[in-house]
Amino acid sequence: MKRHLDTAPQERADPASVKTITENSALREIADQFQHAPFLAVDTEFMRERTYYPQLCLVQISDGTTAVAIDPLAKGLDLAPLWALMRDEAIVKVFHAGQQDMEIFLHQMGQLPAPIYDTQLAAMVCGLGDQVGYDKLVKALLGDDIDKTSRFTDWSKRPLSGRQITYSLDDVIYLARLYPLMKKRIADDGRTDWLDEEYAKSNDPTTYITAPQDAWRRLKIRNMRAPALRRLMHLAAWRETEAQQRDLPRNRVLRDETLIDLAGSNPKTLDDFSAIRNFPGGKEGKLAPPILEILHNVAAMPDSDLPAPLSHAHVKKPPAAIMELLRVLLKHVTDEQNIAPRLIASADDLELLARDDNAPIRALTGWRREVFGATALKLKHGEIALAVKHGRIQLITDIDPVG
Repeated sequence: MKRHLDTAPQERADPASVKTITENSALREIADQFQHAPFLAVDTEFMRERTYYPQLCLVQISDGTTAVAIDPLAKGLDLAPLWALMRDEAIVKVFHAGQQDMEIFLHQMGQLPAPIYDTQLAAMVCGLGDQVGYDKLVKALLGDDIDKTSRFTDWSKRPLSGRQITYSLDDVIYLARLYPLMKKRIADDGRTDWLDEEYAKSNDPTTYITAPQDAWRRLKIRNMRAPALRRLMHLAAWRETEAQQRDLPRNRVLRDETLIDLAGSNPKTLDDFSAIRNFPGGKEGKLAPPILEILHNVAAMPDSDLPAPLSHAHVKKPPAAIMELLRVLLKHVTDEQNIAPRLIASADDLELLARDDNAPIRALTGWRREVFGATALKLKHGEIALAVKHGRIQLITDIDPVG
């Protein structure tokens, strides 16, 4: 079936006329209407302060002519028609900074919406910033200011006011206007495929799921010996499983710093838990016995299972001069190309590049190598130079290579 879109942009929602979809017949009717759209702008409102998984409280959708708010908390509402729209690969689902939205849909419907388009990612190709906020993007491309007074609403409370619904619908109304503009701008510049890697990550369910065995990687630690690190890995995996099963925030189960303290101090008896900072209930706490069992089991593991110690101190820093030159070059290239620096290389990528000509980084592959990577290698080896002329950085190519 051919998809079509009315070219007249939808106006900002009128508080007097907005309403939420709370009945199955209304949801089926709007889903039938949206089946003919080439794209749908999608946003969600949720709460997650008291739960591990985000609590979905509202879903806003616009096809560019009609915008609706669907109330997933409405009694008896079957969201199957909504999930069908999200799975329909003939309809592009447009989000802004959609990572948390993706996490919600994955948890609620068991898979990710497809295909997707993220205007925050697209903004990097348009030179509008690394992680540009939605309100700034709307202001930059449409010249409008978004009402953010309802930003901190408790979306789980009912009833929602007309003002709250209007606020929520504005996001998808503007998003539906942004999408064609950004898509055309990127296509006109011949950069449609520049975001393929970012979208590949966005379309990978593992991006939004923390496997218990990988939970320790979320913790802010820089140095830890192998025995303590192994204990931390197992303790973090246990906490992640507990949080998922009980649907509680990680820190409501056990705080990060307490987890790290347990791994370092390695209590061997229940009495030892009295000395653990912020351990709930001390030696009488209900978490003490299972944690003690984990530590005893880890202690019985062979040394051959020990991970490599975690330390950043032994990694030799690249020369500061090379790092500074690479930073200047990246800024110069991204200014010239009008793209966000993070789209090409992070600070860690530059450090790897400064140490290794064959570093496994994106800047040395594909279009990024053409735009930046190849030039960066020449600069690193003295085959080209940077200079300032009339207050602007310029590349100097007619120099003798460093011998």
